[in-house]
Amino acid sequence: MSHFERILFPNAESLARAVAGRWLEEIAGAASSVTSYTVALSGGRIMGRLLAELASLARATLRTIDGVDFFWADERCVPPGHPESNFGLAQGTLLLPMKVPANRIHRLRGELPPEEAVQAATRELRTVATRRREDVPVLDLVLLGMGEDGHVASLFPDAPAEVVVSRQPYLAVVGPKPPPQRITLGYAALAAAQQVWVVASGPGKERALGTSLAAKGHTPLARVLRSRASTLIFTDIGPDTVEPGEPRSG
Repeated sequence: MSHFERILFPNAESLARAVAGRWLEEIAGAASSVTSYTVALSGGRIMGRLLAELASLARATLRTIDGVDFFWADERCVPPGHPESNFGLAQGTLLLPMKVPANRIHRLRGELPPEEAVQAATRELRTVATRRREDVPVLDLVLLGMGEDGHVASLFPDAPAEVVVSRQPYLAVVGPKPPPQRITLGYAALAAAQQVWVVASGPGKERALGTSLAAKGHTPLARVLRSRASTLIFTDIGPDTVEPGEPRSG
């Protein structure tokens, strides 16, 4: 049975700071028990703020993130230096400031033809993330944002059926806004992940979050929630956004 816990914050600043602190504790806890802690990052304004907060907090507390292997939940098919690159966002806010070793960075190669990039990403993920659930690699943590239409990663409403049912970790998809060509984790990889944290922030997303959390939600985020036993949702969008029904809440 699916279950989620929603943790509410008064604003984006406190949201980013709290999630960064919680994530840093997760990293510290994993460092003593595993050789590789795999995380998939997303893009967006709140994610940039979160990554910058993590770097700042780690430096202030003299902690390292050396044991983290960084993957991406999705990427636009653009070169790494492009302003729309999710990798570029993480590079500037976290990876360079924290001097993350190159062998721990597993970016999605948006400059390649999409299918070639998907194949390369899948090989790398399967090599580093060695645990499996029904032959799907298990990431330790996936950080997801949420769009105004309830999309997560680059899984959009009205996606073709082959995207929804695919068991492949990474997929090439076409999004509704430019740049349209994308590479994304599929629903199977999100279902298999050890933890998924959704960071939902910003105006214009109230209805999407409410629809996603409703018992019969139909957004991509709702589909992810139904596929998992547990998901954490960190948000500055108020509690009155849940639509009538019987929301799955904790």
